[in-house]
Amino acid sequence: MNILKIILIYFAAVSAAFAHGPDGDHSHEDATAPQVQAGATPRIEASTESFELVGQLHKGELSILIDRYETNEPVLGGKLEVESNGLKAQAKFHSDYGDYSVDDKQMLEALAKPGKHPLVFTLTTANESDLLEGALEVRDEAHADNHSRFPWAWTGAGLLAALLAFVLAAKIRRPKTSMGKK
Repeated sequence: MNILKIILIYFAAVSAAFAHGPDGDHSHEDATAPQVQAGATPRIEASTESFELVGQLHKGELSILIDRYETNEPVLGGKLEVESNGLKAQAKFHSDYGDYSVDDKQMLEALAKPGKHPLVFTLTTANESDLLEGALEVRDEAHADNHSRFPWAWTGAGLLAALLAFVLAAKIRRPKTSMGKK
């Protein structure tokens, strides 16, 4: 029975290590910061009293959806200018999707670089205009890949420990027989 307790304590310790990850406990540092998954499309959200927007950076465009803050009614056919670090670009409205798209090559190259990119959106509709500000965070793919890989070493160690526990439990439960006695 003591071996079984030792095995359970071992598994509890391994489980605690899995909960904190292989590099130690980093989960509590930025508990309030939005979590970005590795490989996830970089995203920006911004809002004012009148409007809110969500944008996603893809390889060929920055796609932006805008709606009214109070009613969630989409803002269609407005004029949208995007500015970041001295670069300006006009967003094109796509009536088929109801989104705005920035495809300026120079701006997309700047936004694709890892880091935090401040963006200012100037929205003009038939009756209103507003400035929306936010930041687009682009993760370094090499750094993101290090944290997104499956923990094969930890999984292998856990499976090896489970096999060892099974073998030990089988040996303890096996009835002892005397050799040579009838």
